[in-house]
Amino acid sequence: MILVGGSSNTDMQNVEATVSSIKEMLELVQWASTQDSLGVEENKTVPIVLFPQGAAALSSTADAVTFMMLMNSTSPQYLIEEQVMGAPHIKKSGIEPLPMGYLVCAPGGKVGEVGKADLIQPSDIDRVSAYATTAQFYGFKLIYLEAGSGAKTPVSPALIRAARDSCNLTIVVGGGIRDAQTARLASKAGADWIVTGNLAEEYDNADELQEILTKFISDMNQ
Repeated sequence: MILVGGSSNTDMQNVEATVSSIKEMLELVQWASTQDSLGVEENKTVPIVLFPQGAAALSSTADAVTFMMLMNSTSPQYLIEEQVMGAPHIKKSGIEPLPMGYLVCAPGGKVGEVGKADLIQPSDIDRVSAYATTAQFYGFKLIYLEAGSGAKTPVSPALIRAARDSCNLTIVVGGGIRDAQTARLASKAGADWIVTGNLAEEYDNADELQEILTKFISDMNQ
């Protein structure tokens, strides 16, 4: 799965262009696999999922969208207003909405600032547990614990474990995960999906990135 989005400077035009470029790249990869007479042709279908900052950052060309509530925001804009503005477009485009509770944890980074989040601290075990339970009661399918893009410290495993013990939702964890050991700790604490955006952004060569990610996943699962 490839998540497309950002906390700032992402409008519909930028998102459309990014999604189109990714789809073209994936089509080239699929085509290349059919030309290798020595290899086995594989179906490399990778879903492209929008992770929008708001209603102005949507694209009808994506496969799905995280339809999320920034649960610990202090602003109604990210609790309900952006969702109300975006819902008609999502319905009209026919892309799949993925209902998700979104929690920004310290240090929070740009997303915490833009989203006016009351950051969840590493010691806020009861608080994250209550949020996870609330997310399940709302009918969300996923809950995302986010430390902020490029965070120096990732989400505490104790917070992940508290969320895991409090709900049966798919748990997504991201921010500050740069190596397999950190990812492994998050996975063992209860994370189902790991987001590694900054790691991917460090490499311009696709073959090198594939090698790094393959090793990352292998080491994470040890």
